[in-house]
Amino acid sequence: MFYHLNHHQFADFETAYEDARYVVFGVPYDSTVSFRPGTRFGPRSIREMSYNFESFEPHSGIDLAAVPCADIGDVEPELRPEAVVEQVLALASDILGDGKVPVMLGGEHTVTIGAVRALMPECFVVCDAHLDLRDELSGSPYSHGCVTRRLAETGIEDIFIIGARSGTREQFVRGQDLRLYTADDVRARGIVPILEEIREAIGTRSMYLSIDADVIDCCLTPGLGTPEPFGLNPLDVREVVRTLGPLASGFDYVEVCPVDAGQTAAVAAQMVREFIASHRAKSRLP
Repeated sequence: MFYHLNHHQFADFETAYEDARYVVFGVPYDSTVSFRPGTRFGPRSIREMSYNFESFEPHSGIDLAAVPCADIGDVEPELRPEAVVEQVLALASDILGDGKVPVMLGGEHTVTIGAVRALMPECFVVCDAHLDLRDELSGSPYSHGCVTRRLAETGIEDIFIIGARSGTREQFVRGQDLRLYTADDVRARGIVPILEEIREAIGTRSMYLSIDADVIDCCLTPGLGTPEPFGLNPLDVREVVRTLGPLASGFDYVEVCPVDAGQTAAVAAQMVREFIASHRAKSRLP
């Protein structure tokens, strides 16, 4: 299902799969693209940028070189999005079954559906410029614009959307049934009190955390498949990862389209590192 990497392995993630606590894999898929193609190159660009950073994370006090992390490579995706969802579901289920934490690099946001279905968490937290509550887009119910809609149908108890600022009128009406914090809400209230509210609402329930790169203002990280201005800044998203990452049983960073000078992939690589470091330092899991 995946091929082995050579020099494009994520930096410092050199533990054998059998001994790893965290397992990174990529899904280089963007077949339902609706604006700019290229997110299939996201996993590679994130891995390449990971070599820019020191292994030590000062905020958590964790040296990632000492954390048991494995990078098992990339799924070789099918063409149809529903088939890719099944591929991710199978792989993430295997990783979970082996007692490990899946960390997925996208690719378009559709891949998140498979990972979340594997975990079946009680809560889903997503940072995204778009509501992704369409029933279908361009004839497919598994388009990147339908992700949260599909997951809302799985029986997840609570869905939290952070940073949204784009969607149809119908989607915003539907979003009122979820826990929606728009980009304007974050600007008005600040990310810290919003995260405190979300953390209290989650409590001890299981949770999956998904970051769509376009939640960040495209003027700051322009390497995006569907760029939107007036979004969050990277520090906001880092606060999300540091605060909620330790509660998550799975994590992904998706929708990096490396058409810029590398800043979008750099942020993504650092967020993956922040997730693993904060999860390792504070996780409820053994």
